[in-house]
Amino acid sequence: MDVTEKLAILADAAKYDAACTSSGVDRSGAGAAMGTARACGICHSFSADGRCISLLKVLLSNDCCFDCAYCVNRRSVTTRRVSFEPRELAGLTWQFYRRNYIEGLFLSSAVWRSPDYTCEQMLKVLRILREEYLFSGYIHIKIIPGADPLLIERLGYLADRVSVNIELPSAASLAKLAPQKRKETLLTPMKQVRRLVAENTEGYGRFGGIQPVGRNTGSRDRAALQGQAAKIALDGGSGVGARNTARPVAVPESVSPTRYGGARRQRSGFAPAGQSTQMIIGASPESDRHILQLTERLYHAYDLKRVFYSAYVPAVESDLLPSADTPPPLWREHRLYQADWLLRFYGFQAEELLPAEEPELHPYLDPKCQWALRHLGFFPLEVNRASYDALLRVPGLGVESALRIVRARKIAALSWDGLRNMGVVLKRARYFLLCQGRRFPHLTRDRGAFLAAMMSARERALFRRQERDLYQPSLFDEMSWERGDAGLLAGSAVPRLTEKQKEALTAVPLPLWE
Repeated sequence: MDVTEKLAILADAAKYDAACTSSGVDRSGAGAAMGTARACGICHSFSADGRCISLLKVLLSNDCCFDCAYCVNRRSVTTRRVSFEPRELAGLTWQFYRRNYIEGLFLSSAVWRSPDYTCEQMLKVLRILREEYLFSGYIHIKIIPGADPLLIERLGYLADRVSVNIELPSAASLAKLAPQKRKETLLTPMKQVRRLVAENTEGYGRFGGIQPVGRNTGSRDRAALQGQAAKIALDGGSGVGARNTARPVAVPESVSPTRYGGARRQRSGFAPAGQSTQMIIGASPESDRHILQLTERLYHAYDLKRVFYSAYVPAVESDLLPSADTPPPLWREHRLYQADWLLRFYGFQAEELLPAEEPELHPYLDPKCQWALRHLGFFPLEVNRASYDALLRVPGLGVESALRIVRARKIAALSWDGLRNMGVVLKRARYFLLCQGRRFPHLTRDRGAFLAAMMSARERALFRRQERDLYQPSLFDEMSWERGDAGLLAGSAVPRLTEKQKEALTAVPLPLWE
């Protein structure tokens, strides 16, 4: 099988991994290496299944020795098994980058033979890219749980971001659907990554606190490193992936020379973009509240950069999973991402967003609006006196708008016209704010108009169809919200409203407008 055929199979198998990430580090080839990485992120594109990607997303192998019920590559499924040779995949990534197809690599894999063997092969790919091709671009790698800690450490020093998939939201679901995986096996590498990232960030890890050398000494240091690396190669090297060859090993700027005993150079350290994880949504019965509580604990315990939610796509038949005609819960995934954003940047807690008596996110109201309608006593807020944290809880106000308000009111008292001129969007916020003690002029008292303002065009289109079959939209359908065309994807059902959710839509008290 040639490389093109392998790529078609393994890139398609990787589409279930969600990874819209940025590099977290500014790094340039500086004329001696190829590729760059930017802390603000790199060019994004969209895959056919609607996920935002910024790199070549591919599996090293789909030949798995595990038998997870939800996985398209599980051992008991009859499928075409292929694997890349490390040099094949490294060369493919290099060629794609040179042709400007990609800006980096997202590398995952099935458990090929064993976790250790899989990580060894992935390590070879990264070493070829970093040390032979001098590739300084962004690399995100999926750690295989159960692998040797030394392999995980070496992968982290060559990658920008590492991640370990937590797979399912509870240990009970994991035992039921993935009996060869245990919660402890998944959390142990996450603990190791957190520790190594902290060590290097705080300055006492292997590459912690390294300062860049001067421009004039760079070439001398690099020549010395080439010589030392060549000596290691002649001696046979040590550790996984060492090559017994007389050919000098190229040492890129992104790899710290301290590994070869030379002078220190600028290095971002262990996984400079941090770690992330992913869980599958819809394959098990956990509520949104349970998922958000788990997400909150993961952020606090493991210092994660992101938790990704992957809507379960029924691709395999199993009595333990939803039937094959069940639509993927893409709308639920969307709501969870909104709630996740509130946890990370808006100061909300999981218990606030979803109390015990209301464990599911609202299908027609975003999580902040849902919270606001449960806490109407918190409003209205006076724009000229409310704290920054309080402003963040106003529906329709984002981080930038709240910062503009806090800065501008130091100069002069703000009015409704002043808010408009500052670029603050008032479509939702006008119902929850006061300016100099006054309500927004001509504020409607119609509940229908209020609810319409709380919803996006897509949500309004779905709400209008709540008494009929409910569908959810596709990102790639032709949409014309002005004409009422919801661009709905047939067969993708939105959950029916619970009694609590109906009450949130119909029982908004009049004092909100008075």
